[in-house]
Amino acid sequence: MRMTDAQMYDRFLASDASYNGRFFTGVLTTGIYCLPSCKARKPKPENIRFFPTCEAAREFGLRPCLKCHPDDFERGADPVLETIETLVSEIRATPQNFSDTRAIVRRSGFGTTRVFELFRQHFHTTPADLLLQARLNAAKNALLATAAPILAVAQDAGFESQSSFHEHFRQFTGMTPAAYRKLAEPGTRRFEIALPKNYSLAHLLRTLARDPHSVTEKVDGSTYTAGVRLNDRPAVLTLRFGPQAVEVRFTCAGPGGSAPAAHALVANILGLAQDAPAFVRLTRRLGLSRLVAGREGLRLPQTHSVFDALTWAIIGQQINLPFACLLRRRLIERASAPISDSGLHAPPTPEAVAALDPADLLPLQFSRRKAGCLIDAARLVSEGKLDLAQLAALSATRAERTLLCIRGLGPWSVNYIMMRALGFGDCVPYGDTGVTSGLKALFKLDIRPDADATRRLMEPFSPHRSLATAHLWQLLQPQPINPFKT
Repeated sequence: MRMTDAQMYDRFLASDASYNGRFFTGVLTTGIYCLPSCKARKPKPENIRFFPTCEAAREFGLRPCLKCHPDDFERGADPVLETIETLVSEIRATPQNFSDTRAIVRRSGFGTTRVFELFRQHFHTTPADLLLQARLNAAKNALLATAAPILAVAQDAGFESQSSFHEHFRQFTGMTPAAYRKLAEPGTRRFEIALPKNYSLAHLLRTLARDPHSVTEKVDGSTYTAGVRLNDRPAVLTLRFGPQAVEVRFTCAGPGGSAPAAHALVANILGLAQDAPAFVRLTRRLGLSRLVAGREGLRLPQTHSVFDALTWAIIGQQINLPFACLLRRRLIERASAPISDSGLHAPPTPEAVAALDPADLLPLQFSRRKAGCLIDAARLVSEGKLDLAQLAALSATRAERTLLCIRGLGPWSVNYIMMRALGFGDCVPYGDTGVTSGLKALFKLDIRPDADATRRLMEPFSPHRSLATAHLWQLLQPQPINPFKT
């Protein structure tokens, strides 16, 4: 059905990217035409004309917008995105070649403001933070693969001083460089990770225990045990939390598994790469400190794998949490076996789920559509048509476009996967009842906000909307009990 001008203007005012390509907006006062999602200043309705194609807009005498590049979108090209992606690839491959943010700006060919805008839009970060992560990743690889002195490792990665290197390394890994290097020693099955200052451990334990009947994980006091996969091998992971650190132990079923892989998994569970202090400072500037009160150190725990998040996202659509947990348990019991005598299952592999038929899941109370979408997605992965391991290395824009092409994944599911498994920091699962209920309480609204109102209310939290989402999910829940406070 053809949209009315009023409907198109409404989507244009909302900068709704889901309508890109469905129509193009011509601005008579400036003589340009744009995508509906364009962030340029919105004109009055009397100065707007809508067009079905770019060609129609050009025939009317308008020229393409230099900010949103509608012609490129229509033909499937995105040169600005490709330029930034190429630049980020260079930074990640050779961080030592970029001394600071100014070097990144010079290499980009854009102005400083534009570079910051593009990094925030496409990678949910700043140039400085991305460069820091690239340096840390280079240093971690060198520590595990070489015997070079730690100072040499720091300098080769681009750090100007050993003290700066140690400070940032401990912040993002919870270990000293020397302790991290020991993870490469054969037979290492135990190590310790320091928790960040004011870490919200009680909230993490409550999240990890959200399914009290889980067959893959359990929480007993301050100990968390989970069936996981390390280097594609089933393993049992045990985290014993103390007030300032967590002891990590793991055992693998058969050969394989590694301490560096276990560390990476635990660092994701703890959310060590997330800048919780920066988000707290942002809420204070906004006058919204009540959003973080009592949980200033909250992080958003990452799932054990991208496929695990994909499974959760498809199963959890339009049903409540207890029923989603039930369906997930039944899928795991159907598609994976317990790990030795632990009684815990590792999450099923994509190949195991792909081997199922939708009819296998119907007796488990899966709807036919949910079963079909889940198995189809697993087959994309198992056949190599969807590379989950590479998604986190993509830009957020590219990852979002890739996931939206999968049958059964909409904006809620895609944003859930991006923030819970891929670590992108500026995502909102639009339509999520926990988010809208939290916003209603935070801003004292009469009704829960719709998608457009949610978008407007969440915009000030950018580029930390994933953490804002985590706090909104907790806002209406009672404070959990800290196991180390009397």
